Amino acid sequence: MTADPRGALAALVTAFERHLEASASKRGEEDPTVIAAYDDLADAFAAYDDALLQAYGEMTPLDVYDGDDEDDDDELDDSDDDGGGPYSGLDADDYDSDDTDSGGDDSPADGDTDDTDDDSDEDDDR
Repeated sequence: MTADPRGALAALVTAFERHLEASASKRGEEDPTVIAAYDDLADAFAAYDDALLQAYGEMTPLDVYDGDDEDDDDELDDSDDDGGGPYSGLDADDYDSDDTDSGGDDSPADGDTDDTDDDSDEDDDR
């Protein structure tokens, strides 16, 4: 059976719309309508991702959160010790605050410090 990514995408969009409607009119934290819409959305996403994989060999970069984050803590890569906080731009080691060249002056990079024009007519007046 050939997967139909276009049909799965249409079902996913419909599931998103139903989830939005259920969320907008929820009655409490454990509203069964919202829970059902959540489950349907997760199923529709999985169906779309599978159809995309079968038809084109591609996947989305998304994962469905299953609510069990205890196992996810073990999967974190601790090899990059970045302080544990959110990324806030360049690290101190990656940032070079010295924007001048190594000479510290404004001399041309090719070493030509002669400001005179080589094609000048100064010698013609003698």
